[in-house]
Amino acid sequence: MSIKKVYLYAEIQVSAPFEKVDWPSINESMKKEKGLKCKTWLAGVNTNSIGGFYEFDSLENAKAYAGGYLAKAAEQLGGSLTVRLYDGDVVAEASRGIDSPFYGAAETAAEGRDAA
Repeated sequence: MSIKKVYLYAEIQVSAPFEKVDWPSINESMKKEKGLKCKTWLAGVNTNSIGGFYEFDSLENAKAYAGGYLAKAAEQLGGSLTVRLYDGDVVAEASRGIDSPFYGAAETAAEGRDAA
């Protein structure tokens, strides 16, 4: 069975504050990546690290993004990349129990329609 909701955590250790990151152009570029549903930007407190929490539609697309787009970005920035992948399907019920915005009522209704 394939995972339908994959979360990717990424961090690039760089030597510039987030305010220096050209995030508008990066956002436009990322929107073209296959399977990317959304991203929440993260900026390390007092560490000058940048990264994010991403949602992908499949493990394959998340891995391709990490090994392609993110690896190239880290190289261009001269930073060290850390990536972790998480199974969003297995934690769905527990996440709904704590009101996660990634598992809202609209999504629950859509899952019910897909199962029917």
